[in-house]
Amino acid sequence: MNNYTNDNTARRYKAHVSILGTTQLHLRNPYIIAWWSAAFPGFGHLLLSKYLRGYALFIWEVVVNVKAHVNSAMIYSFQGNIDMAKEVLDTRWLLMYIPVYLFGIWDSYRTTVDLNKVYLLAEREEHRFNSFSLGALEINYLDKRNPIVSVMWSLFIPGLGQLYIHRILTAVFVILWLVVFFYYSHVQEAVVLLFLGKVKEATSILKPEWLLFIPSHYGFAIYDSYINAVENNKLFEKELRNHLTENYQSKSFRILKGQKVK
Repeated sequence: MNNYTNDNTARRYKAHVSILGTTQLHLRNPYIIAWWSAAFPGFGHLLLSKYLRGYALFIWEVVVNVKAHVNSAMIYSFQGNIDMAKEVLDTRWLLMYIPVYLFGIWDSYRTTVDLNKVYLLAEREEHRFNSFSLGALEINYLDKRNPIVSVMWSLFIPGLGQLYIHRILTAVFVILWLVVFFYYSHVQEAVVLLFLGKVKEATSILKPEWLLFIPSHYGFAIYDSYINAVENNKLFEKELRNHLTENYQSKSFRILKGQKVK
């Protein structure tokens, strides 16, 4: 059940509230979105709520990166072992990896520019959208949430910040892949060994090609939860302001600029 049913009388809507989350249009910096796509293909599209495209690029990145040994080559290059980096790369997979990687950056930038234009048009149209959704499995509604709290939970476990601000699709996706990265990188086993003072064993047990996925994963979860918490708060305030103005403000009320009210 929604508190407002879309009657399709507007050309563009600013937001949509469903039991799976709040999807909204807002201004974004195309260069930042493109940067996230460069850091990890798919992240830029997930920031834009382009979930299917983001999931496809993300899974492609993981599978082809592992098959082409891109992360392993990066580690060898960081160590100055360029010959070993060249040797470990699998060109059969690498030649497929590069075009899709560049496409993810270009497409996220292009899409951000287009969505910014759509947002400006939707902002001018100022059409109503639902702000409350009640279903058999979930309840979602516009409300103010603390961005710092979302960051804090994301620091503990990526995905928890998204659950806090009710981005269910992103939260489930991020948590599931975090489990995959933790399992194959053996990072938690290494942490336990470090606490026991077994540094060499901790280092030897790590799988670097899977470990390199984790920093980007944490960074995205923190950034996504913070930005969306801020933007959801703005959306809540504007929706509440419009509601109060429409239902409680006198029609004859006018703000006189430059005049003091006694």
